[in-house]
Amino acid sequence: MINSTTALYLTFLASFLSIGYALFTAYYVLSKDDGNERMKEIAKAIQEGAGAFLAREYKSIAIVAIVIFAILWALGLKSEHFGLLTALGYLTGALLSGLAGFIGMFVAVRTNVKTAEMAKNGLSKALNLAFRGGSVTGFLVTGFGLLAIAGFYTISVYVFKQSVEHTIKALIGLAFGTSLISVFARLGGGIYTKAADVGADLVGKVEAGIPEDDPRNPAVIADNVGDNVGDCAGMAADVFETFTVTTVAAMVLGHTLFDKPGTVGIAMMFPLLIGAIASVSAIIGTFFVKLGKSKNIMGAFYKGMVVTAVIALIIIYFVSKGMFGNGLTYSWGRVTPIDVFLSSVIGMAITGLLMFVTEYYTSYEFSPVKSISKASTTGHATNIIQGMAIMLKAPALPAIIIALGIFFSYKLAGIYGIAIAAAAMLSLTGMIISIDSYGPITDNAGGIAEMAELDETVRAVTDPLDAVGNTTKAVTKGFAIGSAALAALVLFAEYTRSIGGLTSFDLSNPLVLVGLLLGGLLPFYFTAMSMEAVGIAGGQMVEEVRRQFKTIKGILEGKAKPDYAACVDIVTKEALKKMIAPGLIPVLGPIIVYILFGKISLGALSMGSIITGFFVAVAMTSGGGAWDNAKKHIEDGNFGGKGSEAHKAAVTGDTVGDPLKDTAGPAINPMIKIINIIAILIVLTNL
Repeated sequence: MINSTTALYLTFLASFLSIGYALFTAYYVLSKDDGNERMKEIAKAIQEGAGAFLAREYKSIAIVAIVIFAILWALGLKSEHFGLLTALGYLTGALLSGLAGFIGMFVAVRTNVKTAEMAKNGLSKALNLAFRGGSVTGFLVTGFGLLAIAGFYTISVYVFKQSVEHTIKALIGLAFGTSLISVFARLGGGIYTKAADVGADLVGKVEAGIPEDDPRNPAVIADNVGDNVGDCAGMAADVFETFTVTTVAAMVLGHTLFDKPGTVGIAMMFPLLIGAIASVSAIIGTFFVKLGKSKNIMGAFYKGMVVTAVIALIIIYFVSKGMFGNGLTYSWGRVTPIDVFLSSVIGMAITGLLMFVTEYYTSYEFSPVKSISKASTTGHATNIIQGMAIMLKAPALPAIIIALGIFFSYKLAGIYGIAIAAAAMLSLTGMIISIDSYGPITDNAGGIAEMAELDETVRAVTDPLDAVGNTTKAVTKGFAIGSAALAALVLFAEYTRSIGGLTSFDLSNPLVLVGLLLGGLLPFYFTAMSMEAVGIAGGQMVEEVRRQFKTIKGILEGKAKPDYAACVDIVTKEALKKMIAPGLIPVLGPIIVYILFGKISLGALSMGSIITGFFVAVAMTSGGGAWDNAKKHIEDGNFGGKGSEAHKAAVTGDTVGDPLKDTAGPAINPMIKIINIIAILIVLTNL
């Protein structure tokens, strides 16, 4: 029978395998050819821009992080559950979250040029290299996540000789650290990438009539940098946070439900072991990501996902039987090994279904995107109207899928079943992030091919890779949002236990209604501030690009070189300045509500933010992805092709959708979890 100690050892082994695989893959990818001197020059500019932005962003985040570290430490003077250990947990989560994003982006901005060069050898080899580059980020996220939780737990219990209860509370601090980094990384990277995109598209494409990645466009380097800081480093921090928070929440819930004080049971360690099993399964799954005879790129990714899930579930089946034996009993009823296993199946099934639904709404192989392309033929307004219709439809199926998943997993094993489903869903993170990080790599590869004026056969390879990259990024965001909703629900369940076992909120109580209304408001106001930030920064980019076209003689004729650095500097400054205010909303909001209205309203605030946050996030990410691929569908020669009136309308729609799908929508994921974590931290301080 597998006990909690064995589960901990296996988790360490899995984390080392994941990190080792990521480093080996990085070595393999970085050994490939960078192409000619012009390609190297362009790639270097992207690398320098991305590195400079991330360094400045992390310095800004560090100031906030240090202040909160000091506050958490100081709270130890008022509560036995807090102190240096919780503050160190917070710092550990923040550091590893930032490190995963930094290393992943370091490899991604070097894989792009290598993918462009590999595209000369055909679609299959270019796909393989881009995916391998993305998998570095994917497996660092899972490896560091498992190492953070298992390592911090081990050091706390066996080195500092802290009690299990104290360690559990400190793990919530670790989850908070990952969440804080995530929300700022999402906001900063998202504002950067979309402000740069606005300048590149509206002035370059629409006004000047030149291609998106044309080297004459002053915003082109900033645009390519943005793909990496937003969709690689930002997404890595986002899903690292979701993976860590979900696992910690499930562990805490398992401990409070089943374990006697001072003991560590299998229910607490099982969620951690699920992540370990799936991370190793994902390593095997990567070798099945290959093009078949149909040359279906998404099909290649689905093969890797299916293999990963099947291998993981087979192992989980036997492990659950070995760990849970005759089952466990608690107040809700009895949990058997098959209940736990089926809850895991539900979690992975939710992942697959959400991926399919998101692809349906964002791929131009299906009717939603085609309907937006068609609407573009009658103008800008009809493009926006149809895009908004698709955006508002998009959350329906994900909501139904998650609702059914919650219902059936609860029927199987109560709230612990929901926690296991969420942990199983997040256990596929390694493969999911590998697929996501592939997106910015192929986007940059196409841009480098355009700027370096490579043969059209290269763009014939990078363009379909890039189009699928838009879908994979949307699919990953759908996964992140769905898992965030489940993770937040598990955190909310722990909150109700932390305030004395309250299991219901009476709607006739005005304090509940106040909390629900304010909680429902926060995602909307957070989104509004994020969108305004993109609009202001994007406006400055538009003015700068227009200025260069007017004042630098010969720029449009290709006789003069644009000032790329000026655009990079403008968008960097604005992104870092504008990310602070919205990033503080999920931190200050719960504190203010608690001070004014108390614990009941604070709990209702958490629930309200989960409900509206889920719908707003899904609508924005799917709608924005649909607008983006509607533009690409037209650029492929449909409804008039590039330069047509339909194309101009589609560019407008894409510009509207960009900050929805890459800034505001994804940032809601960490936002709703920060609100719930802050709520738990407030209760545990006993202020």
